[in-house]
Amino acid sequence: MQERDSKFYILPGAATPDDRVAVLKHADTFAVFDRFGDINGGQGIFHEDTRYLSGFLLRLGEQRPLLLSSMTQEADSALSVNLTNTDMELRNGELLPRGTLHIERSKILWNAACHERIRMLNYANTPIRVSLRISFEADFADIFEVRGTRRDRHGVVLAPVQEGNSLIIRYEGLDHHHRATQLSFSEQPHYVGARDLEFDIELPPSGEKKLYVSVSCLSSSEPAVRQPAPAAYLQGAQELSASISSARTRHCDIAASSARFSEWIARSQSDLRMMTTETPEGPYPYAGVPWFSTAFGRDGIITAMQTLWTQPSLARGVLRFLAATQSTTHDKARAAEPGKILHELRKGEMSNLGEVPFGRYYGSVDATPLYVMLAGAVYDSTADRSLVQELWPHVERALDWIERYGDADGDGFVEYAGDPAGLTQQGWKDSSDSVFHADGSDAVGPIALCEVQGYVYAAYRAAARLAEALELPERVSQYTHTANKLKERFDQAFWCDEIGSYALALDGDKRPCRVRTSNAGHCLYTRIAQPRRAPRLVQTLMDDRSFSGWGVRTVARGEARYNPMSYHNGSIWPHDTAMIAAGLANYGYRREALRVMLGLYEASMYFDTKRLPELFCGFDRQSSGEAPTIYPVACSPQAWASGAPFMLLQACLGLSIDGPNRRVQFSHPILPSFLQEVRIDKLCVAGETIDLIVHRYPDDVGINVVRRSGPIEVVNVK
Repeated sequence: MQERDSKFYILPGAATPDDRVAVLKHADTFAVFDRFGDINGGQGIFHEDTRYLSGFLLRLGEQRPLLLSSMTQEADSALSVNLTNTDMELRNGELLPRGTLHIERSKILWNAACHERIRMLNYANTPIRVSLRISFEADFADIFEVRGTRRDRHGVVLAPVQEGNSLIIRYEGLDHHHRATQLSFSEQPHYVGARDLEFDIELPPSGEKKLYVSVSCLSSSEPAVRQPAPAAYLQGAQELSASISSARTRHCDIAASSARFSEWIARSQSDLRMMTTETPEGPYPYAGVPWFSTAFGRDGIITAMQTLWTQPSLARGVLRFLAATQSTTHDKARAAEPGKILHELRKGEMSNLGEVPFGRYYGSVDATPLYVMLAGAVYDSTADRSLVQELWPHVERALDWIERYGDADGDGFVEYAGDPAGLTQQGWKDSSDSVFHADGSDAVGPIALCEVQGYVYAAYRAAARLAEALELPERVSQYTHTANKLKERFDQAFWCDEIGSYALALDGDKRPCRVRTSNAGHCLYTRIAQPRRAPRLVQTLMDDRSFSGWGVRTVARGEARYNPMSYHNGSIWPHDTAMIAAGLANYGYRREALRVMLGLYEASMYFDTKRLPELFCGFDRQSSGEAPTIYPVACSPQAWASGAPFMLLQACLGLSIDGPNRRVQFSHPILPSFLQEVRIDKLCVAGETIDLIVHRYPDDVGINVVRRSGPIEVVNVK
């Protein structure tokens, strides 16, 4: 296996760094282990939003081994732990000195199961005999319950049943779903309790022993027969490595003259591979681990847009998955309306019973226009007309939702009234306190967010391009006219000269929320911002009230609810800052985009994992040696944070792909002083590929073509 840096995270409620955990993910399964490879507290093996294993403790006799090292491997789908014994008394009364026995635990998450190899080596000059004990629990708790939601009723966990070298624990859920956890061992254990077992281990001098354990998450009353534990581990390891190798072929390769920058990009690619799940419709990036390891519409779309130039197959998978889950009915409990794009998908017992509304939940105002934006961007890059034909009915339904339901009061803006049973705020800043007026008072809905109007504007422009590809001239004219009128109306209603920015939102009385926020930066990304407003808006976004030195704050310092430690009112979200950087580049502010990229890049170097987390605190960057302040419960990795480096690099390079004309364009590219060159291999342009080197000269940036598989034109606008 290919080794990776040690990566441990702090879960909500953790008190100290010693409470850090390792998180593995594969497909619809994720696992949370402590540094010893054990499971306790809020940890576990989760499958489809249910915790199938809630306890797993390994002991030598009555003692816990000593930890030597831990590290995740193979795109965070495997864990390697090295342990040794404490000073302990053996069964024959002899003392086994500390550090005599080496225990190596190798875990693999694959196909709804965790396969483990426990390898023990005796470094004593005499034979030893020890008891290896395993205690386990399976509570089948719903993920929302694990996260803190209280439940009054539960299903029934049945007593473990022994079948050969396996133990099966069944759960009869209130939702009438039968779930089961199957523990299989490579040899017969001795049972010392209902949920305690032991293995009698004898090791000669320099002897070695291997024990295999598989924990399978099953969804039927009669679990399927599984492979013996050794074969399952070995096959899982082979298939996992093959899967990762195959996934690497889906994206272009990016390497830089700076090793640290190359590692930053590689880490992001690796994290995205781990979070991407194969669905019947294609690959889909799950939002974040551990608690958001499922499909979110907004997160998937933005991640796909960030990485479209590096792996268009991901965007195709996102579009098809969201088309398959697009709402066709009214359902108030799920905030569903015809044509609306999914917000969140859950499969656990509480979702099935309606105890939480998130089974198929549609409570976001922005996923639907973002979907149309992505469809247009994919065609622009790939020239895939057959995909446009396939998705066009879904695009039309999305546009119909925008007009019929999104703009319920007919004022030309898309707004939301909030969902008392679900999300009150339905933009990407979905904290209940994220939309407010300059005096700090709540904005009473319906709420029209500024960035959402930008998404709608970009959606109509994208729809016009798609209609042109399908030779529908009347639709081209209709959508172009709608976009242009929205742009004019938006500027009149949202621009606030006194703050040098677009208002955060309009409230239900159409009063602007005159607050400086990062939301306005998305108006540059979508190009709804009037060019004459750009200089002032850029100045606002880049002054020290908004730009901390690491990134753009969600709310500028000095505003009423500003708090650099808040979730959405002063913190820094890498995906948000990256979209702003792309917007800066859209309006020709390439140096400002570079400054933003450097801030986030340098921030990531201070985090243990050298990756961008979901968010971090918005304190000022005081000096070159000061580290950014972590947000303790941020997801890490998180999909759109992992996608941010690709959007940042694209913004600095001014890189765009014109699929229909088979053209790659670089517009006023710029590179930081520490990067002499960036090599991009297998860049996909309408089914063809090209290898490029971007080289920085003292007063210029040049583009050299290394190889191309077809007639691809490269343009460098200076």
